[in-house]
Amino acid sequence: MVKIIQEENRKLYQCDECGLRYTVKEWAEKCEDWCREHKSCNLEIAAHAEENGR
Repeated sequence: MVKIIQEENRKLYQCDECGLRYTVKEWAEKCEDWCREHKSCNLEIAAHAEENGR
């Protein structure tokens, strides 16, 4: 299940498998599904993640 994180007055959704954070819940869900099924990250999905330290 995607984790919801409040950071700097905005809501982020974190993939429970790899830890990448997204501003759009659907991308976090797609990431989590991919990670769980393939035991890896998908670069096309990860491209929508927020950069660390933003």
